[in-house]
Amino acid sequence: MMLMEAPEQDSFKPARAGATLSDSSKASSLRIDEPATINSSTMTHPLRNLPGTKEERLYQWPQRPLDSIESAFALREYLQALIRQDPHNVDLLITLPPGQDEHSWLYEHLCQICLELNYLIVHLEPECTPEVCPEMRAEEWKYYCATHPTPRECCAIDYLTHTLDGASALLNNVKFFPSRISVPESSVKNFQSIARRLYRIFAHAYFHHRDIFDAFEAETSLYERFLKLSRTRQLITEKLIIIPNLFQEDDADHIGARQIMTRSRDD
Repeated sequence: MMLMEAPEQDSFKPARAGATLSDSSKASSLRIDEPATINSSTMTHPLRNLPGTKEERLYQWPQRPLDSIESAFALREYLQALIRQDPHNVDLLITLPPGQDEHSWLYEHLCQICLELNYLIVHLEPECTPEVCPEMRAEEWKYYCATHPTPRECCAIDYLTHTLDGASALLNNVKFFPSRISVPESSVKNFQSIARRLYRIFAHAYFHHRDIFDAFEAETSLYERFLKLSRTRQLITEKLIIIPNLFQEDDADHIGARQIMTRSRDD
């Protein structure tokens, strides 16, 4: 039995049709990966990797409290610092910092997830070719790409890059998200559309490229973070979650599951 999703028509459009992986990365970097503005007068250590920094010393500057970061990108800097410190502490990563706007925090998370999904697609690209995955599938589901004038079939790798390009374009659209300080109430509904489509990237990787999915998840815990964020903020309904439960509530089981994924990566 084949399940097909009805084509959707909404504001989720890419910067242009026929985007490539490099286009997606560029779209994602327009605002998602902008350099932070730092007030050097309040710092004793520059928050950048100096020329000649050894790999093991990259990003090894002290963690700063959020209220001490004087930058238009304070929430983003704070979130990225937490991820560098421990990407597996998902509960801490998704917890709203005191005094911060819930929707702005969610916006920054979705931007960061888009940024990191670029790396997953880079890992998938050598294996997820148009010959190997001529259709975009995840288990019994088959998806049509809505980033074209008329929704149509795409090979999986094109669907993934079009989806990521579309998510980045929407998050960078000043019509919907004119400020990082607050998110217009009318734009909040776009979070569900973005999360629903991003989930399909994880689903395809899990069901069709499991080794790559496991290795990437063992290193980043990106799917775990995305899933818990989506569930706690009601971004995705349970009926659309088709990846089996990988994360147990019991800490010992949870650690064991990650060790299994880590062994899969090392092997």
